[in-house]
Amino acid sequence: MEPIKIMPCLDMKNGRVVKGVHFVDIKEAGDPVENAAFYQAEGADELAMLDIAATLENRKTRLEWVRKVAAVLSIPLTVGGGISSIEDIEMVLGAGASKVSMNSAAVKNPGLIREAADRFGSDKITVAIDAKRNADMVSGFELVVSGGTLPIAKDAVAWAKTCQEMGAGVILPTSMDGDGTKAGYDIPFTKAISSAVTLPVVASGGAGKLEDFYEAVVEGGACVLLAASVFHFRLLKIRDVKDYLKGKGLTVA
Repeated sequence: MEPIKIMPCLDMKNGRVVKGVHFVDIKEAGDPVENAAFYQAEGADELAMLDIAATLENRKTRLEWVRKVAAVLSIPLTVGGGISSIEDIEMVLGAGASKVSMNSAAVKNPGLIREAADRFGSDKITVAIDAKRNADMVSGFELVVSGGTLPIAKDAVAWAKTCQEMGAGVILPTSMDGDGTKAGYDIPFTKAISSAVTLPVVASGGAGKLEDFYEAVVEGGACVLLAASVFHFRLLKIRDVKDYLKGKGLTVA
């Protein structure tokens, strides 16, 4: 098994790090460059930076944010938000990102995943999948796009399989039901995705205590653990999470 990685996430709005609950009730959580440097020093293995308003505001990711954050990092940086073309990916990678994360644009044009994977390599292409519970779906989870505002009556787990077939390198599923709640990752959703694909799966949405990280691995099948609130508001330290997982017998990066 690959070593487990810890990935803090900087949700960006108006140049600041923010954090919401269920994708709304947004609160400020500091400066992105300071946070990025702090998390790297704390032992983060990777960092995510998501421009949460880009798609809704019909604009591209702010490249100046990417450049500033990438400048203080030596760990991989995944950037998402408003990435909808090969040119966008080229610019974001050129600004210092190691990987890009696509969501709404990939749903709209699945061929973009294959084109991007062929051009830049699968290892640089993450597909983010936002979903919420819906009993009408075969898997019980419905795909939601446009920053969590638009359910589209498409099965989220079936979509994950399509993403793998198209050449995605990583799947990043976020449960809207769990996002920001600190009530624990949505294990059934994470497990549904990890069972359907052979790609690395990033657990995202709802981490609140040390046990949540362990459950995401052993029950959810995730190998990268993304969290925001618990790190931004200093409720947990990255080192504490790693020590806890090691103590439970897991191999961490």
